[in-house]
Amino acid sequence: MTQVNMQQIKELRERTQAGLNDCRSALIESSGDMDKAVDIILKKGLAKSAKRAGAVTTEGEVAALVGPTRKTGVIVEVNIQTDFAARNEDFRSFVRNVVTAASSAPTGTDLATLPYPAGGGTLDEVRQALVGKLGENITLRRWDKMSAEAGLVHSYVHMGGKIGVLLALNLADSGKSQDAAVVKFADDTAMQIAAMSPLYLTATDIPNEARAKQSDIYAAQLVEEGKPEAARPKIIEGKIAKWAKEVCLLEQASVLEVEKSIEQVRSDLSKTVGSDVTIKGFVRYQLGEGIEKQKVDDFVTEVMKMTRS
Repeated sequence: MTQVNMQQIKELRERTQAGLNDCRSALIESSGDMDKAVDIILKKGLAKSAKRAGAVTTEGEVAALVGPTRKTGVIVEVNIQTDFAARNEDFRSFVRNVVTAASSAPTGTDLATLPYPAGGGTLDEVRQALVGKLGENITLRRWDKMSAEAGLVHSYVHMGGKIGVLLALNLADSGKSQDAAVVKFADDTAMQIAAMSPLYLTATDIPNEARAKQSDIYAAQLVEEGKPEAARPKIIEGKIAKWAKEVCLLEQASVLEVEKSIEQVRSDLSKTVGSDVTIKGFVRYQLGEGIEKQKVDDFVTEVMKMTRS
């Protein structure tokens, strides 16, 4: 029987997130060939030894698709348990089919009920089959759709699907929506959204509850700092104004034209193309945001568990 050492087992576990016993068995079966051992792990569906249906999915992919006329676009987030499995071609193909199905669906549709574009049942039926094949839970977490009949929709996906942005522009003269300067502005602005994570389009879009919460935070900070009570309202007002410039897209300083805000860049573009260009809205997805990750045993802990069994 092929002898394997703990360094090999550790490497295979880091690559697949499979259990130590599964890694050891795969290495023995592959006669120590690491790449073959990875294939064995995948084929046996051992990429994560967890209860599939209830397992937390924080990895996966954010994908976007804009229609051929650039008047509509969709963005989806499909999650799976490990980054290793997210790179599997079967999973990536599934994501491509999900975004294709979403592109022709009305806003608010439950994606799970849609027919799978490549055949084989609904998206949920194919998802369940893929869970069985890969051995990891998969979730269709969220999706959104945007349209701009008088302009264009633009998408940008960063870091291989870790962050995705969908952006809609309107133009007073819709015939200029394909102007090179307009398309460049759309692309630059989508990258700005990906990098700077704005929460709102303008300061007027900030909900009163969000303003009040931020004011409470600043008030508590000023108490801790010992600022005079009479001076606090004015200081809080200034801090809120500064915060708004950080969380509102049009208020943000442009990453590419640092002396201008996005609003100033937009205004300059409108003059250049001879048509008022406005940002209708945007959607930004960051993979796994808001999902609490499960704690996974470290290597030493798992070795101790294995030796006790």
